[in-house]
Amino acid sequence: MIYFSFRFLLCNAIICIFLGSLLGLKNLLQRQLSARMQYNLSIIFLAVLIVPFLPISSAPSSISWSHLLTASSSTNGDIQTTFLSGNGYNLDKINDFAVSVSTQIPTFIHTLLVFFWSIGIFIMFFLLYRSVKQVKALHSSALPLQNEELNALYIECLNEVNSKHTIPIYSTAFLKSPVLAGFLHPRIYLPIHLISDFNAGTISTTDIRYMLLHELQHYKHKDILIGYLINTVNVFYWFNPLIWYFLKRIRQERELACDSAVLQLLKETEYKSYGNTLINFAETIALSPFPLTMGISGNIKQLKGRILNIASFHQPTFKQKIRGYLICIFVSTIIIGCIPILSVYASDQTGYHFDTTEKNITQLNLSSNFGDYTGSFVLYNQSADKWNIYNMDHASTRVSPNSTYKIYDALLGLESGIITPEHSTFTWNGEPYPFNSWEADQDLTSAMHNSVNWYFQAIDSQAGFE
Repeated sequence: MIYFSFRFLLCNAIICIFLGSLLGLKNLLQRQLSARMQYNLSIIFLAVLIVPFLPISSAPSSISWSHLLTASSSTNGDIQTTFLSGNGYNLDKINDFAVSVSTQIPTFIHTLLVFFWSIGIFIMFFLLYRSVKQVKALHSSALPLQNEELNALYIECLNEVNSKHTIPIYSTAFLKSPVLAGFLHPRIYLPIHLISDFNAGTISTTDIRYMLLHELQHYKHKDILIGYLINTVNVFYWFNPLIWYFLKRIRQERELACDSAVLQLLKETEYKSYGNTLINFAETIALSPFPLTMGISGNIKQLKGRILNIASFHQPTFKQKIRGYLICIFVSTIIIGCIPILSVYASDQTGYHFDTTEKNITQLNLSSNFGDYTGSFVLYNQSADKWNIYNMDHASTRVSPNSTYKIYDALLGLESGIITPEHSTFTWNGEPYPFNSWEADQDLTSAMHNSVNWYFQAIDSQAGFE
């Protein structure tokens, strides 16, 4: 697509508006939503960020209820504007805007934007590839866990989280904290120094148990998949600082949700002990150098937020769960309902969608009137709700409106009596214009022929409409 760059930037602007609204709403409902629900909402919006690259059609079947964002009709005096029923008017407005503005931007600028965007993607893909290689190197350096006591503890943890699958557990010398890694074949990796400290008695069974429960909760909630999705989104939106902030925040929400899931398995008397594990090993479980792994690690600011979450944690009541689900469903419905607006390919639709099976559409044959000229004619009878169309294919093609506005303006002037077929001359005010043909008195015929902007602006002015 020639104009992909502009359409993608337009989608980014809309995404930023939606994202800002979502973050504001989440802050407003922070006390009403659990950490898990806040994280779930972020996951839904994260999935929406893939939409600009999906071939979503702007056909009526794909429009949900986004047309409710504005009124379907408006009346101003004797002039009534009726929007096409079922054609997703709000999406059409974005389409028209995209087509109109894109055609005014030189092609080389579009090419330049796509070039720089592609360079950024290449660099981000290289970093992502390096992270994948690091995970492979991690597995190559690891050995199956040999400590029988820790293996027995791990089996108990699997039973606690009610895991239906036994995830392999390994030991490695290349980590400071336990992690879950591997997309198709997930594994848990324990640092050798933790195992040594456990054997020496400087790390308790309880501490190791909390760490294992944390990693198993990451596995249970498919956080590895979400982690890959986060990194993929990061590749394509490398230039958007708000997306970077959102991805950073969703990583924090992921750890809060995982902590809450662990706390729900523990007794209330164990909450403090779990928080102390994070505090006591804050330096040991520093931020993992592997972006594609899930761990109990985090920077100091993140750990502080997690400690505060643990300190204020309470088991959610049934009423709170139901309220959280309802809020989550409501916000999710709004987000999903706006998906067609966010698709670059929907914005790039080259045609309108007339239902030719409807009886209110009559296809005309005006070829004798058009002669050798390729064009179309569409007349809508508002009172009878009937369409008369010549050359359906051409009529359905989306183009920038440009000077077609002058047709409406001329009809407005004639209908309101500002001009008449006999008396339609306006006097040139002497101002310089980019075309010599504009610098003269104009009547309706010459103004239409030369596309004289100031003539139709004069009609606007006398009609009293801005």
